[in-house]
Amino acid sequence: MPMFPARFGTLLATGLLLGAPALAQSGTPLGLVPLPREVHTSAGTYALPQKISVYATGPAAQNVAELLKGFLAPLGKTVALTTNRQAAQIRLLTAAPGAPGGPEGYQLVVDKSGVSITAAGGAGLFYGIQTLLQLLPPKATAAARVPYVRIADEPAFGWRGGMLDVCRHFFPVPFVKKYIDFLAAYKFNTFHWHLTDDQGWRIEIKKYPKLTQISAFRKETLIGAQQMFKTPADFKYDGTPYGGFYTQDQIREVVAYARERYVTVVPEIEMPGHSVAILAAYPELACKPGPYETWTMWGVIDDIVCPTEPTFRFFEDVLAEVCALFPGPYVHIGGDEAPKTRWKESAAVQEIMKKEGYTDVEKVQGWFNRRIEAFLTGKGKKMIGWDEILEGGIDDKATVMSWRGEKGGIEAARHGNDVVMTPTTYLYLDYGQNPQPNSPDEPLMIGGYLPLEKVYSYNPLPKELTPAQQKHILGIQANLWTEYITTPQKVEYMLFPRLLAVAEVAWTPAAQKNYAAFLPRLGQQFARLDAKAINYRVPEPVGLDSLSVVRQDGKAVFTLRSLVPGAQIHYTLDGHLPDETTDRYTKPLAVPQGRRLLVRAVTIAPNGRKSPPTELLVR
Repeated sequence: MPMFPARFGTLLATGLLLGAPALAQSGTPLGLVPLPREVHTSAGTYALPQKISVYATGPAAQNVAELLKGFLAPLGKTVALTTNRQAAQIRLLTAAPGAPGGPEGYQLVVDKSGVSITAAGGAGLFYGIQTLLQLLPPKATAAARVPYVRIADEPAFGWRGGMLDVCRHFFPVPFVKKYIDFLAAYKFNTFHWHLTDDQGWRIEIKKYPKLTQISAFRKETLIGAQQMFKTPADFKYDGTPYGGFYTQDQIREVVAYARERYVTVVPEIEMPGHSVAILAAYPELACKPGPYETWTMWGVIDDIVCPTEPTFRFFEDVLAEVCALFPGPYVHIGGDEAPKTRWKESAAVQEIMKKEGYTDVEKVQGWFNRRIEAFLTGKGKKMIGWDEILEGGIDDKATVMSWRGEKGGIEAARHGNDVVMTPTTYLYLDYGQNPQPNSPDEPLMIGGYLPLEKVYSYNPLPKELTPAQQKHILGIQANLWTEYITTPQKVEYMLFPRLLAVAEVAWTPAAQKNYAAFLPRLGQQFARLDAKAINYRVPEPVGLDSLSVVRQDGKAVFTLRSLVPGAQIHYTLDGHLPDETTDRYTKPLAVPQGRRLLVRAVTIAPNGRKSPPTELLVR
């Protein structure tokens, strides 16, 4: 069903449907990410003046107008709100009840009369202005011209999430807000805040002050890549105390900031596993006597809370304060990686099993989860957890986050549970971006290989599910665990540009996705990332691989290109690392066959930053 109302009349011939790149008057692709549902362009541009009047009535439109004022300031524009619709250059309009597109859909029209964005509510208006911003130059210019365009858009999925782990490494409030800005700019609507784990408790709980006095800090941190260590002698520590936490006032500040940008914050309070930091402060909640300490390593530890009545009282008290701080519908309880070693040894757990008639200790975690779920339900919240919560048994009201592949999500959807797809193999952005494990050209990371193209290829709707079951797939989420991500700059390096691929998977229907068409649109985003001083990973040159080589006349011929507009490619044929001083690529590269030759190439972006090298051994 077309989303444009009949009053739009006959659409001009140039345009975009099903993934073909829309062209502005100059013939340059519009570069919109994520790809809208329908885009139609026509000849002409509208020049936004330096002083802009924005028509906005009602709280939602006025909130979006205030945000627009801040977004346009770096472009040298000043914004004033007006009630004179005819005099406004930008008009934020409320759609009629029942208009197509839903609460997050919008229609954007740019013509000789200016810019009109129409939506049913604030979220749609906000996404409309994000699209408008991508039609403007990335930096201040004398004439900011917007191409004539008509866009009708709405998201493919209702859950479009990004998770930040602040437990392994802590990030201050200004950067948490910046992370939310990253999400909002590309039409994500959920920020999953991983607030508690073995290595640190990050949220103030008034009733349990020792959580921020003791659990929020560890005495030191492991040095190097734990997965590479083979013997106890390999484990070295920095000897530096580390930690931090957010006060409840700071939590409220972040939640309010996100809400203004139509992002819902989902807090995660891990239970029953990943809880040794709790035991460091409150060892009486363990199955065996302590002492315990906030963990200084990564991975999974056997020490977890015991499922006794004092533990339930503790979590109910904690969750009561958490529910008051986070107005969104969901509370995440973790539920993953909870070894039962201590539970199997515990007389208290054996008594629970006897009383409940369990022969499998895993069922005790299901019993634990259901009690927590009942408490959350009483607080008006929905429980969500990692896919391990399936193993102990859940009812059909709990929401499952499928991370160990899609199996858990498929099982949950068949059971009638709602699901957020977040498989490691497609959406764990702490995984590496280089095919060479532990490459010296990359920062230290947890391992794995997740290139941009694989992220983009993900389809969250498993073929194994019926259409009715697929309706339980709420959407997707990208996760960023921070064992080896110590600074905001490294967070940005791991997120970008892959987060833009995630945005398109979450927003754009799979039938409209096309990786080849995505890349030139992605290319236009780099200047916008530069304007915001985001430390993205510069992509390597494309074309230096065995599938791209053309062999002719005894030579291997490579045709290279950069994904970054205006970048240069430099290369070497002797295995040395290329830089600005080595040969510059200007035409297809022909190298002799018959002897071993290591070809290496890098992209040097217009801002001077370099990609990691790509290489191929030619024989």
